[in-house]
Amino acid sequence: MTFVDRVAIVTGASGGIGLTMALELVRRGAKVGLVARREDELRSLRDRIRAGGGTAEYAVADLSDRTATLAAIASLRAALGPIDLLIANAGVGSSNVPSDLKMTEADRVIRTNLLGVMYSIEAVLPEMLQRKTGTIAGISSVASYKGLPGAAAYCASKAGANAYLESLRITYLSSGVRFATICPGFIATPMTSTNEGMFLVISPENAGRRIVDAIARGKKVYNFPWLTYRLMRLTYWLPDWVIARTVSKAVGGASDQQLGKK
Repeated sequence: MTFVDRVAIVTGASGGIGLTMALELVRRGAKVGLVARREDELRSLRDRIRAGGGTAEYAVADLSDRTATLAAIASLRAALGPIDLLIANAGVGSSNVPSDLKMTEADRVIRTNLLGVMYSIEAVLPEMLQRKTGTIAGISSVASYKGLPGAAAYCASKAGANAYLESLRITYLSSGVRFATICPGFIATPMTSTNEGMFLVISPENAGRRIVDAIARGKKVYNFPWLTYRLMRLTYWLPDWVIARTVSKAVGGASDQQLGKK
């Protein structure tokens, strides 16, 4: 896939890898539509892109709100033209401890990370199917492959997104619409800033370039960094107590003391 004069929508574009992916797409010639909750950051990014000679529009929406998401993406389609690429990136994190599942936070995580992806896809898929072309990429996580301690809702939301994207990919195999599931490891963003013991952390700029490259190559599933993914897959074979002691702080979960470990 080439991006010159293509219309790309990036959700969660106000910061982190959403922002860097938007800039990378513009660098490669795309027209970008930016969606997120924070209008000041969106406006700043739009102005930055325009100052560099690129094309950008933005729309404010909470991706956990179906009506707002559909309206925002519709407004960007009206401003930029038919959508060639959706990167459903908006996501939030949460942690839980043995004494508190934090259901209010968990509800927000599921609504944003899973339902937000579904709402974003709903906004673009019918037209892509009609045109018989388009690419939909969902930003998941290597945390989707294991229920990690202290991150129950987050892992569940990402695992659900993986299954949803896989089902759509198979369902619409001959439609002309492509689906990509992107599973990064640890990225240095505000959402991970309080985590301790993270390993193989990569910058948002590096992650943004790698994700856009993977989409351009037509990857169905892209896990990176490779070693982080391999280590995550290894957790299938590790005893629960090992994971409880070594992983929880890295994913923002409960401490050893909170888990009852001395």
